[in-house]
Amino acid sequence: MPTDTGGALVRRISGLPDGPLDVVWLPTHATRLPLGRIRLRWEPASRAGWTVHAHLGHATTEVLLARWPAAPDHWPDLVRPTLYEVTGLCHALAYATAALNLSNQLADT
Repeated sequence: MPTDTGGALVRRISGLPDGPLDVVWLPTHATRLPLGRIRLRWEPASRAGWTVHAHLGHATTEVLLARWPAAPDHWPDLVRPTLYEVTGLCHALAYATAALNLSNQLADT
């Protein structure tokens, strides 16, 4: 991770085991994560590999989604399944919320 960045915003996650994990660098003083978006941050682990942190954006805050201490150099392959499932759940929740809002609007008319 470049020294002048505050992490990487996950843009797209492949469901394939060897598929891409597309990210865009975030500035050091990035604003709060949007709802359902994931930021990755990694640093060298004390003994070997990398310590990887994933934060998830919520409506009013962001939370630590997961932490992988001393992950090997191929850590994107390790974190991809978790990130893929969480983004799928966030999309499903967004669709369900939109459908509920539409249903409520139609019921009010």
